[in-house]
Amino acid sequence: GGSPPRSGTALVRILLVDINDNAPEFVNSPYEVQVLESSPPESPILTVLARDADAGNFGRVSYGLFQASDEIQKTFSINEVTGEIRLKKELDFEKTESYRVEIEATDGGGLSGKGSVVIEVLDVNDNSPELTISSLTSSVPENAPETVVAIVRIRDRDSGENGKMICSISDHVPFILKPSYKNFYTLVTESPLDRESRAEYNITITVTDLGTPRLTTQHTIAVQVSDINDNAPTFTQTSYTMFVRENNSPALHIGTISATDSDSGSNAHITYSLLPPHDPQLALASLISINADNGQLFLLRALDYETLQSFEFHVAATDLGSPALSSQALVRVLVMDDNDNSPFVLYPLQNASAPCTELLPRAAEPGYLVTKVVAVDRDSGQNAWLSFQLLKATEPGLFSVWAHNGEVRTTRLLSERDVPKHRLLLLVKDNGDPPRSASVTLHVLVVDGFSQPYLPLPEVAQDPAQGDGDLLTLYLVIALASVSSLFLLSVLLFVGFRLCKRARAASLGGCSVPEGHFPGHLVDVSGTGTLSQSYQYEVCLTGDSGIGEFKFLKPMVPNLMVQDTGRETTENPHCRDSFVFS
Repeated sequence: GGSPPRSGTALVRILLVDINDNAPEFVNSPYEVQVLESSPPESPILTVLARDADAGNFGRVSYGLFQASDEIQKTFSINEVTGEIRLKKELDFEKTESYRVEIEATDGGGLSGKGSVVIEVLDVNDNSPELTISSLTSSVPENAPETVVAIVRIRDRDSGENGKMICSISDHVPFILKPSYKNFYTLVTESPLDRESRAEYNITITVTDLGTPRLTTQHTIAVQVSDINDNAPTFTQTSYTMFVRENNSPALHIGTISATDSDSGSNAHITYSLLPPHDPQLALASLISINADNGQLFLLRALDYETLQSFEFHVAATDLGSPALSSQALVRVLVMDDNDNSPFVLYPLQNASAPCTELLPRAAEPGYLVTKVVAVDRDSGQNAWLSFQLLKATEPGLFSVWAHNGEVRTTRLLSERDVPKHRLLLLVKDNGDPPRSASVTLHVLVVDGFSQPYLPLPEVAQDPAQGDGDLLTLYLVIALASVSSLFLLSVLLFVGFRLCKRARAASLGGCSVPEGHFPGHLVDVSGTGTLSQSYQYEVCLTGDSGIGEFKFLKPMVPNLMVQDTGRETTENPHCRDSFVFS
């Protein structure tokens, strides 16, 4: 306050004492973070930061979870000093896709600030696709049109590409997958099935997601193909040939037919039956029977080859399906011959009441054909191969028989000492096992010429009342034979002097015969026995009529059968001679 006033200065320092008038504040709120669900426990997620404007203890901040649920407390932890948040356990996106964690920052004076952290769980492809069969038909009829076999539901708990799926079935099966609606598929038959080709299918359904790495789920279902009767029985052969010997025993098993059916169950059960024969004359029911269960064939009666050599019929195989299907096979039965028939002599006809006599010129050369025995055998094959054998002869060395054709020929020249009447006993034998045979008796009369009369041989006892008629007939025959012999002799002399010399050498002392070919229409008595044109010369005597019958140049037909024996005997009861000339 002086004058002049003087002043002094002093420095005053004012210290402001802080009070806790500021609460902590988070730098960012809310915090957002993404965490892979595959992150292991104790993995750091993020660090939060809160600031407090106060100083000292009032500005020191500590962190903690605010009103956290048990799940949050079990899943996350936070460092009180640094604010770092870590995982306490593994995350599961399929369970919880995101978390919101409330955190609290508290200063030393007791003031606090609130913040939040949004944790988004990122999905990883850790779940395989799921496949569920909601409807399944275990058996599908064959030949059925498009049939639903199963309804399939697929699911993947992952998301995004990890949750996208591809569904497929195994190749080379007649089935397809059709999508019906989201994540649902229908398994249907692509075409009609054939149980006979394949009776069961094992179908593998595969579901694959599009994640990284791709995960796959497979499921196999078995589908049975049920049978329907769509196949007829099939015979193992289209035709069967069976052999049976004649004279068989009744109920003889001759063979078995067999058929198969590719169906199953009753559709494959086969029964066999005989079909009516095409030939109405064939009494099949009395010949053959068949076992309906196994196809065995049996003969019901004995067969005779000479009556029935073969027969055929059809057999049906029918299954028990609905409708029943059937097929047919041809069966041929061939009857094999047994040697049960003896040879039968057709010529000369063996008739005790009217024996036939063959004429033999005394001038016949060796090898002269006396006659030919004709025989047949009703059997067949080697059972009908006949052979001829000379058993007995009045002159054993004079005649011989050819074993294969039955020709009786002379073996030497006749002499004056040879008897004029000869009786030959021949045996006709077949080649069967055992062989069967028949005998035939030949009567041969030696004459100087065909004009010489001869007596019947052997003599047959006649009734005395018929003597006059027989005598008249004999005279007539002698007269006719003489005229015929003279005619033949003239012809022979005309055709050749040399041939006459050779033919009459034994009786006339020899004459020359001109050279040249022997005419085919004349008689050959040179001893060769060649029969070029066959005719029959017969002189027959009828014992009761007294009238002689002369037959000249009648064609010779040696086809006499057994049933004609009686008739021939009646018509020609006394055949005295039969000789052939050309």
